[in-house]
Amino acid sequence: MLIGILQTGEAPANLAPTSGDYPDMFQQLLADQGFTFRTWRVLDNQFPASVTECDGWLLTGSRFGAYEDHPFIPPLEAFIREAYAAAIPMVGICFGHQIIAQALGGKVEKFSKGWSVGPTDYDFNGETLRLNAWHQDQVTRRPETATVAACSDFCENAALVYGDRIFTVQAHPEFQSDFVDGLMATRGKGVVPDALMEAARARLDQPVDAPILARRIADFFKAPRS
Repeated sequence: MLIGILQTGEAPANLAPTSGDYPDMFQQLLADQGFTFRTWRVLDNQFPASVTECDGWLLTGSRFGAYEDHPFIPPLEAFIREAYAAAIPMVGICFGHQIIAQALGGKVEKFSKGWSVGPTDYDFNGETLRLNAWHQDQVTRRPETATVAACSDFCENAALVYGDRIFTVQAHPEFQSDFVDGLMATRGKGVVPDALMEAARARLDQPVDAPILARRIADFFKAPRS
């Protein structure tokens, strides 16, 4: 099964040599699931010729806001709507979660209560999964076609499903704890409150449930569809 990675952002240059870039992280997360991968740097306006070019699509995180004025955002939203209409399965992570919601009629904005950083507990329909978070933006109004698959006290729409066509998650199952620590040292300074980052660092040794979510993502892509 060929999964197309739509890269909407990139890892900090000083972290990428160790962590890899975002497509590398997802290939590692979904290793041994029988997938092959191809990446398009949509942040540079590199788009697939057709939504049918791959068997499924994965949209990465980004430091950009879905509501910001960037050249790649309108064509990406059009691609999302076309893939949804064609029933090509999509998975969105963080920015991917947000831009899919926005493209399909939801609302994304900076959350009034600030940032979520580091290991965070989410309620997946009664099952608690701990995943790394790194976001201030949130889906504050979900599309009519979306239902909530996970939430937290901080994030009402932490994961959304759109029938059997789309599965999106606000958290970052692809982020290792050392990468989150690196983000705090690079992109966090002067942006994320120091006290919040200190509290997050104190939790970085907690185990996260990224392997569980990886299996759910893989199962979603592989699920039979009419």
